[in-house]
Amino acid sequence: MPLRTGLPAVVGTNPRVLILGSFPSEKSLDTGEYYANARNQFWRLLSSLLGFDAELPYPDRIKAVTGAGVALWDVVHSCRRVGSLDANIDRKTLVLNDFSTFLEKYPTIERGFVNGLTAYTLFQQTDIGLPAERLPSSSGALTMSFDDKLAAWQVIA
Repeated sequence: MPLRTGLPAVVGTNPRVLILGSFPSEKSLDTGEYYANARNQFWRLLSSLLGFDAELPYPDRIKAVTGAGVALWDVVHSCRRVGSLDANIDRKTLVLNDFSTFLEKYPTIERGFVNGLTAYTLFQQTDIGLPAERLPSSSGALTMSFDDKLAAWQVIA
């Protein structure tokens, strides 16, 4: 299995919030788009919170998100993984993103929100001092109703 590298951060001019996933799915890596899997509820959640259409083309969704002061990135920079499940990440090959440099470049980021348990657990290893709150995973694999996820994700708005 090849070593894969994640997607670059998506950041607007004055981000105040950083939403972190663990590592992009195979579909996201192939398309170069965050949360490209249609079963993932990420775009539906953010569109409900920020007031844009989740069916917009990807560049327009990115404009809506960054225009609302939200940046997107992942905790993991690179790793080996079979498939798209976080449980399949080979921890021996795991390299985390450089959050210290990132936050120096974007000092307006005040808070982080971490999408799911794996991302949160890995982010806790960074010890960079950014307050971060764990959100229920937007993955369709999490058996939680959309309304319950949306209620938990309200803290972003």
